[in-house]
Amino acid sequence: MSEIPAPVDQAFARHDAFTPTESGYILDTTVFEAVVTASSAEGKRDGEFAVTVRLPTLDAAVTGETVHEVVEDGWFETLELRLEDTFDVATTNTHEPPSVTRTDDEVVVELSYIAWTASEGVEDAKTLVEFVEGTYAQGIVPGYEYGGAAAELMQSAVQNSEDAVNGGGSSGGPPL
Repeated sequence: MSEIPAPVDQAFARHDAFTPTESGYILDTTVFEAVVTASSAEGKRDGEFAVTVRLPTLDAAVTGETVHEVVEDGWFETLELRLEDTFDVATTNTHEPPSVTRTDDEVVVELSYIAWTASEGVEDAKTLVEFVEGTYAQGIVPGYEYGGAAAELMQSAVQNSEDAVNGGGSSGGPPL
């Protein structure tokens, strides 16, 4: 792992949602692979952050059948458009536009921004990854059987819905 500035490293250590690895800090509260790194920033800023989130494509998330190309392309285009608003949920206003790329079975979302304080930068990393996860969940297309991370998201949504009906938890139903 590259040298993370001391204030950022300390902020990650204080945050209970991140675990250090050789490649950066991973967020433990998401079903996706999400890695955050940071480097020194110029001026009075605490760090320049880079967040990488790896998501399965729709076809890779579906079990037992192939998603038609037109559905896959439409799903990806919608995901891309929705992710343009990713930084609306962050504290930082110094950032690059999100990068969203796709291979046959994976979508990679890359986010980079500068944080004025280490704790804000770390909190923004968590918030941004959770926004990407929620945006993905909103885009799950009904009518398919899902496996892996997509199935976990759907199960979590169903559980939250049941908890709400039974007098606790958050409101809402499964993403459709």
